[in-house]
Amino acid sequence: MKIRCLILFLSLVAAAGARAEEAAAPSVAGKILNDSLPERWAYSEHFNQTSPADDAWWRSFNDALLDSLVAMGERNNYNVAMAAKRMEIARIGILESRSGYYPTFSANASWNKDRMSGAISKKVMNGTDESYFSLGLNMSWQIDVFGRVAAGTKAKKAAYRVSRADRDGVMVTLAGNIATAYVQLRVAQARKSLAEAHLASQKKVLDMTQVRFDCGLVSQLDVQQATTVYASTEASIPQFDTQIHAAINSLAVLLAIQPAEANALLAKPRPLPPYMQIVSTGIPMDLLRRRPDVVEAECNLALYAAELGIAKKDFLPVLSLDASVGTSAHAIGDLFSHDSFTYSIAPTLSWTIFDGMTRKYNVATAKENMEIGIQNYNLTVLQAVTEADNAMYAYLRTLDEIEKTEAAVNASRESLDLSIDLYKRGLAAFTNVIDAQIDYLTYAGSLIESQGQALDNLVTLYEALGGGWLEN
Repeated sequence: MKIRCLILFLSLVAAAGARAEEAAAPSVAGKILNDSLPERWAYSEHFNQTSPADDAWWRSFNDALLDSLVAMGERNNYNVAMAAKRMEIARIGILESRSGYYPTFSANASWNKDRMSGAISKKVMNGTDESYFSLGLNMSWQIDVFGRVAAGTKAKKAAYRVSRADRDGVMVTLAGNIATAYVQLRVAQARKSLAEAHLASQKKVLDMTQVRFDCGLVSQLDVQQATTVYASTEASIPQFDTQIHAAINSLAVLLAIQPAEANALLAKPRPLPPYMQIVSTGIPMDLLRRRPDVVEAECNLALYAAELGIAKKDFLPVLSLDASVGTSAHAIGDLFSHDSFTYSIAPTLSWTIFDGMTRKYNVATAKENMEIGIQNYNLTVLQAVTEADNAMYAYLRTLDEIEKTEAAVNASRESLDLSIDLYKRGLAAFTNVIDAQIDYLTYAGSLIESQGQALDNLVTLYEALGGGWLEN
């Protein structure tokens, strides 16, 4: 009867505490977040992102080698491995927190020998000796009547979601870094190939001026000017070799392989991936909310709310149950006799009345941390909007730049052909050929750089949106 009354009392206290906590705890959903993402961007040429965060957006570049590099990076990269370990630690933390639902058992076995003094009373007596064996099983259980363990488990789950968002962020960043380094490699190789092609063309012009000089048709100045242009182009090739070497080594670090292995895999030149990937649709605001940093900020906010709930649980009582069962006897053969059996049961309800305002200050600190989480979420969303907008705008402007640069390349190529033809017929000075050669090489190099920049902007856009888009 006493036990039933105790259980009924504890149930009433638990219900009252839960209602008080629910009334006092601020709701995260009720907080006003400045989540003012635009409903839709309204550019005339845009993108429709419909695939999930792990949609392998790099496959849109149609480069099988790039696909294999990203897959290798996911398997080998050290940052990814560390993020996976942090995620596993967080998962284990959930299991550890759940272990609080269960009682703790311990076993003991001992032999004791004691001697009591016979001279501690007024009348001196003989001392007495005692020795006995004992076996026992102890149980300690903090019963989660008031949800303390549940609140801790909820916080651990929120921490796990934070670690998962962190892992996703590492994966998106890794794929972006690999794609960027790969583009830089192909740009440098394309610039080197362009310089070598122009070098061969310039050598023909140099030979032509030498022949005309030998025939007495032109002065030595034409030969020296042609030699200067040729030497200048030849001197640019080592810097492209340096850029190629650096890009391969960067990829080696990202792929966690040796530079020699990366060089064998990547040294052969390949064309730039296609950079034209636009459609005439907008981007819904919900797409940015899947960005790993936005998800992480939201999960951190849930974690702070859970920690606030834990702080509030400290105001509630703690119900624990301690019990033990065992046997003690002088002779080991009597350990399991009826008279040697012992047990104890001690349910305890403890409630901290005053602690110097420690719990109050812990709750205040938890509230401030949650406010920081709210501000961090707002900032993260604003940054996400800005980064996506900048990436889209930069990509569109780069496409305009490519179009205009292609026109300049075509015009400079025609100018070079015309200047050489007029020079051969003695109708134009050799300086026109020199200027046309320099212009053609400059604009052709700028075109490659612009195409590489467009690819970089695409990669940045993929990262800003947390994944890729699909054409309608």
